[in-house]
Amino acid sequence: MNPYAGLVDCLRATWLTGKTRPMEYRQGQLEALNRFLEERRSDLLHALNQDMRRVSPHFEGEVAEVAFTRSEVNNALNNLSCWMKDENVSKNLATKLDCAFIRKDPYGVVVIIAPYNYPINLLLVPLVGAIAAGNCVIVKPAELARHTERLLAEALPCYLDPETFAVVTGGSEEVTKLLENQFDYIFFTGSPRVGKIIMTAAAKHLTPLTLELGGKNPCYVDKCCNFQNAANRIVWGKFFNAGQTCIAPDYVICTIETQERLMPCLRQAIREFYGDCPQDSPDFGRLIDDKHFRRLRAFLECGRVAIGGESDECDRYIAPTVLADVKEWEPIMQEEVFGPILPIFTVGDLDEAIHYINRKQRPLVAYAFSCDCKVVNHVLNCTSSGNFSGNDTIIYSTLVSLPFGGIGYSGLGKYHGKFSFDTFTHQRGTLLRCMGLEAINTVRYPPYTEGKLQLLLSLVDVKRKGMCTLL
Repeated sequence: MNPYAGLVDCLRATWLTGKTRPMEYRQGQLEALNRFLEERRSDLLHALNQDMRRVSPHFEGEVAEVAFTRSEVNNALNNLSCWMKDENVSKNLATKLDCAFIRKDPYGVVVIIAPYNYPINLLLVPLVGAIAAGNCVIVKPAELARHTERLLAEALPCYLDPETFAVVTGGSEEVTKLLENQFDYIFFTGSPRVGKIIMTAAAKHLTPLTLELGGKNPCYVDKCCNFQNAANRIVWGKFFNAGQTCIAPDYVICTIETQERLMPCLRQAIREFYGDCPQDSPDFGRLIDDKHFRRLRAFLECGRVAIGGESDECDRYIAPTVLADVKEWEPIMQEEVFGPILPIFTVGDLDEAIHYINRKQRPLVAYAFSCDCKVVNHVLNCTSSGNFSGNDTIIYSTLVSLPFGGIGYSGLGKYHGKFSFDTFTHQRGTLLRCMGLEAINTVRYPPYTEGKLQLLLSLVDVKRKGMCTLL
């Protein structure tokens, strides 16, 4: 007997009653989630600091986790009635007297599986969309962020309706058992390797899913650039949360001349942000566990350490590090870094940089820095990525109006803002007709004639706009 079968069955039974469908119910649960964020804010930030080994005031946790999630909840509450409305569609001549629209239906019972690096944001932001769309939800917090996992498991059920929402804890074994059950939608954030496992489990039940994965996000820096401004923004985006951010710039790609001008600016930005000894900085976090520390420390053998390079295994600390003279075949250029190490890969010119980016798997986000907008737009037009940002790094993800998600190896599906609602919503095409006026329908009934065929085609064909018929 699957240990989660009873839980899934109970949630499905509740969903079939229609309890989660009314707008008032969805609003009530979103308001409850808001109360959770407000009333347990200090507990959440304390748990985050324990998991990420931060000693600072709660700047990063507040900005990236609590405030970000609260903005998503408020945005959903502000727009829910509009999102839920039936969407009228255009009609052909054959259906002019009918009612045609898209009904926004919930999928049913969905599951959300979150990673450790932003254990509140990456769990609760998808949950906002699932609640707004009217689903019953199982959430699975990250087991590596054990303090946050415990708090979410204990506190969240005190705010949300236990008949429609549940928290499941555990690691890969528990996730495997959980996904043996049939869900109506799966939302997973994590690595491409695990994403393939999730997709395989979904395929057994033909379950639709969203995969928010990662990848090697390129950051092109042009020769025509305000190098200190670019360095400030790159350093902030790269070393925020000790580099454990899926949308962090994974590597800088530029010419040798640009590297020489950028390097002292990177050094200055790191010193200004974290001091002469970043290990003593209250604003620089630590790695989540020993496994990730050892993986990242091995990357320090690649290229040449130009900035940083210090490490402390007992503290799970790796200094903000910049590597120069990195070769394409080295391990750090083969897998996502996901830590505080920034390799710089040099090319001959912009075209070579674009060619290199396009030879690799498509990233979650691509960055380009230049004072020449033509260069930024050229990178935008000539590459493919889940998202793109010119002249800044991760700040773009705070816009609830932009879809967030990968493409190809970096993911499948979008969320944030209304895109979260759409992700967890089945758009149900609907046509309503009256039972009378049967004479109109005879054109499509046998016996068929050429005259009926031509008349029916004239009623259902879509004509090209701006085209005229020569008589």
